[in-house]
Amino acid sequence: MYDVVIIGAGVSGVFLAYTLARQSQNVLLIDKGKQLHKRSCPLDEGKLCSCDVCGKYYGFAGLGKSEGKFNYTNDFGGDLEQKVGPEEALRLMKEVDNVLCSFGGDEVELYSTVNPALVKNAKVHGLQLLSTEVRHLGTARSTAIFQRIYDVLKSRIDIWFEVDVQRIEKQENEFKIVSNKGDVQARRVVVATGRSGNDWAEEQFSALGVKKGLTRLDLGIRVEMHGRQLNRLLEHTFETKLASQHEGVISYTYCMNPKGRIIRKYQEGLVMPDGQNYREKGSGTANLNFTLFTPAYFNTLQEANTYAQNVIGELNAGGDQIVVQRLSDLRRQKATSKEDMSGNRIQPTLSATAGNLLNYVPTNYISALEAFLRKLEGLLGESIHEDTLLYGMDGKFYSPVVETDEYFETNVKGLYVIGDSSGVTHSLSQAAASGMYVGEVFNEKIL
Repeated sequence: MYDVVIIGAGVSGVFLAYTLARQSQNVLLIDKGKQLHKRSCPLDEGKLCSCDVCGKYYGFAGLGKSEGKFNYTNDFGGDLEQKVGPEEALRLMKEVDNVLCSFGGDEVELYSTVNPALVKNAKVHGLQLLSTEVRHLGTARSTAIFQRIYDVLKSRIDIWFEVDVQRIEKQENEFKIVSNKGDVQARRVVVATGRSGNDWAEEQFSALGVKKGLTRLDLGIRVEMHGRQLNRLLEHTFETKLASQHEGVISYTYCMNPKGRIIRKYQEGLVMPDGQNYREKGSGTANLNFTLFTPAYFNTLQEANTYAQNVIGELNAGGDQIVVQRLSDLRRQKATSKEDMSGNRIQPTLSATAGNLLNYVPTNYISALEAFLRKLEGLLGESIHEDTLLYGMDGKFYSPVVETDEYFETNVKGLYVIGDSSGVTHSLSQAAASGMYVGEVFNEKIL
């Protein structure tokens, strides 16, 4: 009998396990994917994907293995502060950073995007500046750090990989977890499967009678522009995050990459433009890129996924097509041609299909982008270069919000949901903090 079984070894599950391991609780951590050093994605090597389980999203550390960007803030990245309070949320994120630093994260400097003067100026032009402290580990360092955490955990708790959990059965005072690796009993079960486990979680929650709320979906256009145009905004920081309200909906910039590149992101069966930090390639570009995301809410996960498939799937045209259009052409409502792109003064960092985003992208995302760029021009005091490139279309996917109490416990007593699978957190830092928080709660409560 385990005290706690954690299903999902992403950042929330790892930080929960790490917190419990320090108090010698009897813990089993299981994941559908592989050990960290065995995780790989053929798409990253230009090969076709034939994996039964995606090595990019499943396995130890989950998306913590990606670029390892930890934003410590309540301004964005989830609603953890609504669960635990703003001060407690920041304390937990600070503890997450302390753990990362104890395993080598302090090799990278913590930087801040706080700029009071810019906050005031942005407000004048109808923009909100979202501030954070950032520890940007990068893929290689993040992988090394989580490998060190794994090396500590494996001697303190049980860890099973390549486990297919078929069902969770609620018994009188415990749970039975049925899997391809055998059945186990637990007093408490914590679901920490992240967004990648949405379909599995939906099935389990429905069978157990777990109550759920709305599902959020963010779609947006990735912008690639002259890096020098944002020099004044980035004078004292590596990046910034801006929010803009248009027609009652707040859009926000995401994954800003000064000197960075745009790469293809493969997720949810779709192909999308994503930003890559210039450090990943060891050299920079003259460009800067970011996505302007606009959120929408759907009654079910299926409705959200169907909408994304319809919009982005049409752009993909049955393959990996991404459509690019010059800003000047979008404003003139004309298609961008191959010839236009060959002489464009802002050179694209991604090979994409020249075309007309107006033929694919719903009008609310176009109008939100146009309104944001007008406000940004006011803040910058100059026009955005007409050869700025717009790529369609990026997506950010969320789990349905699960109804939980202040300790992340569902209406099924003893069943908890943390991290992004709860629908409460949307970032590495807040997901990790939610795991640490529940671990502290468990350590205080005698099982």
